[in-house]
Amino acid sequence: MSAILTIADLKDLARRRVPKMFFDYADSGAWTESTYRANEEDFGKIKFRQRVLVDMSNRSLESTMIGEKVAMPVALAPTGMTGMQHADGEMLAAQAAEEFGVPFTLSTMSICSIEDVASVTKKPFWFQLYVLRDKDFVLGLIDRAKAAQCSALVLTLDLQILGQRHKDVRNGLSAPPRMTLANVIDMAIRPRWCLGMAGTPRRTFRNIVGHAKGVGDVASLASWTTEQFDQHLSWKDVAWIKERWGGKLILKGILDKEDALMAAKTGADAIVVSNHGGRQLDGASSSIMALEEIADAVGDSIEVHMDGGIRSGQDVLKALCLGAKGTYIGRPFLYGLGALGKEGVTKALEIIRKEMDITLALCGKRLATDMGKDQLRR
Repeated sequence: MSAILTIADLKDLARRRVPKMFFDYADSGAWTESTYRANEEDFGKIKFRQRVLVDMSNRSLESTMIGEKVAMPVALAPTGMTGMQHADGEMLAAQAAEEFGVPFTLSTMSICSIEDVASVTKKPFWFQLYVLRDKDFVLGLIDRAKAAQCSALVLTLDLQILGQRHKDVRNGLSAPPRMTLANVIDMAIRPRWCLGMAGTPRRTFRNIVGHAKGVGDVASLASWTTEQFDQHLSWKDVAWIKERWGGKLILKGILDKEDALMAAKTGADAIVVSNHGGRQLDGASSSIMALEEIADAVGDSIEVHMDGGIRSGQDVLKALCLGAKGTYIGRPFLYGLGALGKEGVTKALEIIRKEMDITLALCGKRLATDMGKDQLRR
């Protein structure tokens, strides 16, 4: 653990320990992956102002996201198939987030179910919802999240149609993996992963199997999933979802200021500036480059969060400077999970916290919440 200093170190270890199919799923974007790359690279174009001879004692990274106290303004993003990076992955990541004091967001397309995660946590987590054609199933998901006492619903807006991710197509992605010769060899050289998976019954989408009509086993899941993304999803759907949910609502997938202004009118509590990690519209703007215009446009009418490309604590602070009140990390915690399980998720959070703290001090600030545009070299 002492040799792991950066998120990139966790990524290198995860690449060795996680079967290629599932590592590639986490570490890929749509088509040419230009937006995926831009999400990371565009952070490097933003420069801080270094300040000196400023009292930097008694620093704090504490903040709030949608009114909830957080140890730092970072949440674990909803990521599909997290439980294929490491056995019981969502449950372990949720526990690590809870102990660290940051929110965990469970994906609809998780391996561990809502109930699985609720069984191993003490504090409310967030649940991410996809609107699918089977509305009875969607209503059931909302009700299950309420029963689990989830404290926020994160409604994803940018997956009405699935972007093509070439690595997933070539790898024949599935959960559980098909027993082809290539897959068997790939898993055999990763015995730690195999032993973990052998010790858990959670190897497919447990939010779906046994809950959606006609999906009682893995064989019926694939055909159901490909038909379910709802291309009719529109702004009017936000209203009935908000009413059914009755709690705090976050709208994820905003990348344009006109959409942000529309979102602010829905009565939602927050928006997430996000391009789905570069996994949907290749050639779209990076999230960080879209953030400032959107934050300026909506002002105080709705809380603004940001997701996509964060690989360090410095990236988190840059997002705060440009108007975000909170940020999300997906791949960094997945790399940690794949590398070292729960300890790896904690390590990813510790890396980001340390980088935030040191950078905050060298920028002459005591509070993360004080970071603004004046701390950037324009």
